Amino acid sequence: MQINKINKITKITKKVIIIAVFIAVTVALSACGATRDTGSKETIGNETANGSSKQTVKIAYLPITHALPLYIENELGKHNFKNIDIELVKFGSWPELMDALNTGKVDGASVLIELAIKAKEQGIDLKAVALGHRDGNVVVVSQDINDTADLKGKTFAIPHRLSTHNILLYQMLKDAGMNFSDLKVIELPPPEMPAALAEGRISGYLVAEPFGAKSVANSTGKVLFKSQDIWEDSVCCSLVLRNEFIKGNNDAAFELVKEYVDAGSYINSKGEKVNDIAKQYLKVEQDVLDLSLEWISYKDLKIYEKDYNALRDYMIEMDLSKNPPPYNDFVDSSLIEKVK
Repeated sequence: MQINKINKITKITKKVIIIAVFIAVTVALSACGATRDTGSKETIGNETANGSSKQTVKIAYLPITHALPLYIENELGKHNFKNIDIELVKFGSWPELMDALNTGKVDGASVLIELAIKAKEQGIDLKAVALGHRDGNVVVVSQDINDTADLKGKTFAIPHRLSTHNILLYQMLKDAGMNFSDLKVIELPPPEMPAALAEGRISGYLVAEPFGAKSVANSTGKVLFKSQDIWEDSVCCSLVLRNEFIKGNNDAAFELVKEYVDAGSYINSKGEKVNDIAKQYLKVEQDVLDLSLEWISYKDLKIYEKDYNALRDYMIEMDLSKNPPPYNDFVDSSLIEKVK
């Protein structure tokens, strides 16, 4: 009887030990799996063959010629990156892009600088670190328009009220002794503008490239003015970064800006791969691209204080912003100034 009791106890003990071992092994394996998952999430897209890691920097853009340095940097400059990998995130509209930038879904963007200024004014900590381009905005009109006065009573399109295109239109009208009340100004998505002009729904437009070049190349429109004819050294699209990214990743931010500036120089020197890369991102014909690149420059992408202050004055004068941030609060030139 006593022996039976001992045997039963022994069997129970063995079962308990087996169960305990099974649980311990399961927990250990689960823990190992969790560690791998966590690691992969933290370094997604960043793990290299030798086990080192790079930080993925997400930069938002719209497919326009004004963002060409980003495309070149992504295709050619990435081989020089030591600290980062770039992930370009394409958007279809400025509001969508700004929502991603303002909420931290991306680290930066090539964007209309006025939109970033407005976001900064509203408390989003953004920094403009470089221009997207110089010049490269044209006033395109129908063939029957020969001067600004001919636009009186006509419909004219811009991409956004908060844009350099709106400011250029304002100054163009002012130079002719006119104002916005003399014509009907509408906001229209840039890709729709060439067709709207060809169909007679609008008589002119001012927008980022390559959409101006499309109408000129198709002979459905012509250039009335180039941006430098209206406002020399105008500030338009810029490379804007979230300040938290710059503060926490200064080496990575510098690397991003350096290759960006180098990309601009490569475009200006008519590098052999510029056309292929541009067409890959912009989906345009060669004659359109040739015109677009003829009008635009990527030389000296630093944002100068006098140019920014001119923009700031326009925004106040046009009631686009009550209190646009001063130069030193919004522009971070420290990164571009370190580029040799």
